[in-house]
Amino acid sequence: MRFLRRSTTDSATTDTETPGDEAVEVQAKSYTPGKGKATPKRREAEAKRRGPVAPPPTTMREAMKRNKELRKSAKADPEYKLKQRNAAKERRERMMAGEDKYLLPRDRGPVKAYIRDLVDSRRNLLGLFMPLAILVFVALILPYPEVQRYATLLCTVMLLGMIVEGFLSGRRIAKMVRLKFPNETIKGTSVGWYSFIRASQIRKLRVPKPRVSPGDKV
Repeated sequence: MRFLRRSTTDSATTDTETPGDEAVEVQAKSYTPGKGKATPKRREAEAKRRGPVAPPPTTMREAMKRNKELRKSAKADPEYKLKQRNAAKERRERMMAGEDKYLLPRDRGPVKAYIRDLVDSRRNLLGLFMPLAILVFVALILPYPEVQRYATLLCTVMLLGMIVEGFLSGRRIAKMVRLKFPNETIKGTSVGWYSFIRASQIRKLRVPKPRVSPGDKV
């Protein structure tokens, strides 16, 4: 009977459909659909994790307020004070060592360094200015008129001597600086005043520290 035998047409149809089905199945397994957008960069991903970025300040007052809040948050860090202390100590040490980058603008440059060396290489009467001022202040407090009179006389004589010494020293140093730096514009008044201020300070308190000792040749 015919229904017991498989039709050749059905067999051919099955044979022709099987390879196509296998190809579709293989393609379905190996195919990865696109995400529809580009992969975000690392910077964008980190910014997204941190949260939205605050808009820039529109007024000066708002900017100052935001800076104040940032400083408060930084000070809340337990290591903030230690870092600040270490940084200040390092700046102080470099300034005392005479590194030009860490000096005040008035002390920078080879000309000012040479003036400091000239002043530090001599013992000056001006170095007694601060101790003399303290002595006069103490004498004025004491209830002894004669002590006050002698202290005032001593102070007047010392001040006159300091003025004369400062004037002569300023001229001498300005002349030496002009010889050392002939291409620089040297103002006598500026050099004289800078050397006067340097010489009037106690040697141990001078900033930066002296590089030469009294009597050394500069």
